[in-house]
Amino acid sequence: MSRRRHLVRSVVVDAPPEAVFAALVDWPSQGDWMLGTRVWSQGPADGIGGRIAAFTGVGRLGFLDTMEIVAWEPPRLVRVRHTGEVVRGDGVFEVLALPEGRSRFVWREELELPLGALGRAGFAVIRPAFAAGVDLSLRRFAALVEQARADSGR
Repeated sequence: MSRRRHLVRSVVVDAPPEAVFAALVDWPSQGDWMLGTRVWSQGPADGIGGRIAAFTGVGRLGFLDTMEIVAWEPPRLVRVRHTGEVVRGDGVFEVLALPEGRSRFVWREELELPLGALGRAGFAVIRPAFAAGVDLSLRRFAALVEQARADSGR
């Protein structure tokens, strides 16, 4: 049985792919919309080989997620490889063009679970809460991008 578990969530954003992609890869601002997470780059992070780190949690209780950018196709796709102690696997952020200047932002996680059957059982338990957190984060992202465009008069 595969150790990988997948989660795919998406949101429609009333903005063109270029604006959505630019907001997405503004790594430090991800903390403004990503639930319970602070993100920072570790050197240049605007292409393949770039490194990003994110701490998810409250106070000191949480975990560090380190990532390396393994695919970079503006304004369409960023793939990161999770390289941390807790989170392993790939994360994919994809921006799809929609009619009328809108976009669909797709967040895909392909996680490698530790601990065999125990890890798979644990993921089955936390998956609904994880999915709900990603959904909330995506709605916050869309609202921030749309508000920034409204503020700039576009």
